[in-house]
Amino acid sequence: MATKQVKTLKIDGMDISSIQGSSILEVAREHDIYIPTLCFVEGLCAVGSCRLCLVEIEGSGKLLPACTTQIYEGMSVITNSEKLLKYRQMILSLMFAERNHTCAVCVSNGHCDLQAMLQILHMDHIKVPYMFPRLKVDATHDRFVMDHNRCILCSACVRVCDEIEGAHTKDIEGRGIKSNIITDFAQNWGDASSCTTCGKCVQVCPTGALSEKGKAVSEQLKRRSFVSYLKSMREDVL
Repeated sequence: MATKQVKTLKIDGMDISSIQGSSILEVAREHDIYIPTLCFVEGLCAVGSCRLCLVEIEGSGKLLPACTTQIYEGMSVITNSEKLLKYRQMILSLMFAERNHTCAVCVSNGHCDLQAMLQILHMDHIKVPYMFPRLKVDATHDRFVMDHNRCILCSACVRVCDEIEGAHTKDIEGRGIKSNIITDFAQNWGDASSCTTCGKCVQVCPTGALSEKGKAVSEQLKRRSFVSYLKSMREDVL
């Protein structure tokens, strides 16, 4: 078996070594360097959909997502700067403006990753006009609810349903701001025959877009750590 090579790089001026094939985000987390993200879930494939993990790389003329960019020898990365903060604040503003995130009446109020990100990025207002779309709330499932008004299209529910549960009940239709999560062939969730009612999609959702019926706000806690655990257990078996 070939031995993986070790690469040496700099992150925020700190000399760091890690295994070839690792992403910038993985290496940063190994060394307790914080990079914000909403779509990344350990144990699922990285897709870079939220763009909050954009970083500066010396020699590159553009910002790159830390979750999908692999390290290389001599790489120099900046994870925190005024430029990055402005980009991240604008991305967050667009997320809020494109849907209807009203925290005070949301089932995830107080334990929402999107809400927490506002505080982390020091935001007290949204910088663009709200669009106020009229989006569907699908409560046809016996146990769960899908509120498209709260969705940030991180695709975590799509990936966990496909990669971990193996059902691929959920997918994304449309383009741009008209994109939406669908179940099976754009059916109501309650009519989706492929759904196993496992609830994994609800647990990985970073907002109140997916929730469980019959639970109070204080009980709507999300537990993402099961994804990496299940993946590692399967790899051990195989």
